[in-house]
Amino acid sequence: MSVQTPTTTLRPPLHRVSRTAIWYWTVRACLGWLVLIGGQVAWMVASGGDQRTLRISALGVTAVLAAAHVIVMPRWRYHVHRWETTPEAVYTLSGWFKQEWRIAPVSRIQTVDSERGPLEQLFRLANVTVTTASAAGPIKIGGLDRATADRIVHELTASAQATAGDAT
Repeated sequence: MSVQTPTTTLRPPLHRVSRTAIWYWTVRACLGWLVLIGGQVAWMVASGGDQRTLRISALGVTAVLAAAHVIVMPRWRYHVHRWETTPEAVYTLSGWFKQEWRIAPVSRIQTVDSERGPLEQLFRLANVTVTTASAAGPIKIGGLDRATADRIVHELTASAQATAGDAT
C-alpha cells in the first residue's frame, strides 16, 4: 500500500487583496508624482523666462503620465494581486508590469512577519512576509486588511511548527 503525499503546484491563488489597497496605491502614487511635479514647477519658476515653453510642455507631459499612472496602476494591481495559504503551501501572484507568481511549501517556512508602514496604518492595511529557505527571497503579500494579515501570520506559524523538518 503506498502513501500519497499532497503535491504543491503553481496555480492561481484564490484570494484578492483588500479593496482598500486600491486607495493606498493611488495615494502612494500621487505622492510620488507630486514630488516630481513640484520639482518641475520649482525649476520653472527659478529659471525665469529661458525655455519657458519647453518647461511647460515637459510639465504637461509629466501631468498626463501621472494621471494615467494614478488611474490605471492601482486597479491593474488589484486585478493581478492574489494570495492563498493552504496547509501545504503559500501561493502569491503580484505585480502590474512585471508579474511574479510564487509558491512556497510550508515545510520551507523559516519566519512569518507582518508589517505596517505609516501610510498603510492610515488605510488599515498590513503586509505579510514569509521568509523561506529559498534563494529567490521572501514571499510578500501586500495590501491585506489587518485582521486577515494577523490571521495569516497565526495560521502559517502554526502550520510551520506542525510540519516536520527544519525549513532548510
